[in-house]
Amino acid sequence: MIVVLGASGHVGSAVATALIEAGAPVRVVTRDARRGQPWRDRGADVAVVDVADTPALAAAFRGARRAFLLNPPAPVSTDTDAGERRTASSIVAALDGSGLEQVVAQSTYGAQPGDRIGDLSVLHEFEQAVARQPVPAHVVRGAYFMTNWVGVLTSARDDGLLPVMFPEDHVLPMVAPHDLGRIAADLLLTPETGNSLRHVEGPLRYTPREVATIMAEVLGRPVALRVVAREDWVAAFRSWGFSPEAAESYARMTAATVDGDPPTLVEVERQPTTLETFLAAARP
Repeated sequence: MIVVLGASGHVGSAVATALIEAGAPVRVVTRDARRGQPWRDRGADVAVVDVADTPALAAAFRGARRAFLLNPPAPVSTDTDAGERRTASSIVAALDGSGLEQVVAQSTYGAQPGDRIGDLSVLHEFEQAVARQPVPAHVVRGAYFMTNWVGVLTSARDDGLLPVMFPEDHVLPMVAPHDLGRIAADLLLTPETGNSLRHVEGPLRYTPREVATIMAEVLGRPVALRVVAREDWVAAFRSWGFSPEAAESYARMTAATVDGDPPTLVEVERQPTTLETFLAAARP
């Protein structure tokens, strides 16, 4: 049995799908019983568990051999850093005594220690905690998700504008979440001894200017960039419903990404999906 956290999201659903298609026994963990039924229909076991409930999550792990660990994003109307630290701690605590022989944990490019830099610091702490516990672990760091652009496709179609916080020439490694999910599933299906750190991105890196060009081609209309000034980032996040704490964290995370150099990695597991293909499939 392989346990999959986050099966309602982009990466977790790709992991669970790949495992089911390979004939592996799968148990998906979801907070929402209604989201579990499609997985039951596909032959998966379903555990309705909030990952913040450590005893219940530990029970979902028991009897399984391997697990995919994904720390779910906290609602942006809350203090996201605090919420995500709680769930990350719960996930790691639930591994104690689980009997698992291996785990694969999702993280992100640019994971680093720091204060109030959102996923960059929260997932770095998650990586470190997973590495310290006794179950062998592979950490899979994904590049910037191509799904982050899907939310603005409709507005770009309607008003021809693409709002971004990155400078127009800032180079971003990107990955399609389903490609990242397939890598994680492969690691779960063909377990390797010991721990490892993997970096996964798509075939190309893109600047916001190139993203706008691709959107224009996909939508069949001109799309212009609107770069939000750094001093306006917090206000922009607040206008999108972010709490004061989340707005600060996301603005600081954006700054850490902008101010850092694109990662130069010796080994990158490049995946086939281009941004053009991804956005064409997501076109509203």
